[in-house]
Amino acid sequence: MPGLFFSHSNMTELNGKEDCKLAEGKVHKKKQKAFGADLKSYLKCMVPHIESGIKTSNSRNVMLSAEEVIQWSQSLEKLLASQSGQGVFREFLKSEFSEENIEFWLACEDYKKTKSDHLHGKAERIYAEFVQSDAIKQINIDYQMREATAKKAQDPTHTRFDEAQKIVYILTERDSYPRFLKSKSYLNLLNQLQTNTSK
Repeated sequence: MPGLFFSHSNMTELNGKEDCKLAEGKVHKKKQKAFGADLKSYLKCMVPHIESGIKTSNSRNVMLSAEEVIQWSQSLEKLLASQSGQGVFREFLKSEFSEENIEFWLACEDYKKTKSDHLHGKAERIYAEFVQSDAIKQINIDYQMREATAKKAQDPTHTRFDEAQKIVYILTERDSYPRFLKSKSYLNLLNQLQTNTSK
């Protein structure tokens, strides 16, 4: 939890007697900087608004429509084509401790758009983070695919991770995606948006 910072005047109100002693003779060597006008506004800024079982901001709710959220249920492709959909799906996967698959998929999409002179460095980072056998966010691919992807390390083309990305996409489509559509996160968000639309 981050520390709370108060302006000097707020500290005086809060500490009463101690600050009176300071005012009587002791001098602050350094003045504290004010973080916000008061504690209430500070907490409003720092504590995320949580609704529908997912972390979301009011701005995301305003931008989302029930129609868009319904489209997410038509296919994983439509869900991932939506920035908001990616965010909500990622939060769901985090709650299941399985966000590495979506992170790998997004990293591969970014990799495909990379300029040729930056491919090698980015490919090494993706391989180290997601593919190698001791990767921090190791994706769920078999030994043969892991080895085949490692061999392609010598040839950093835009299609280097296509096969592994396809496998991860299929696994996500069969496993995590159906659970997401049945989850409280998704259903509550959809219900909330439909209720707001009907008002």
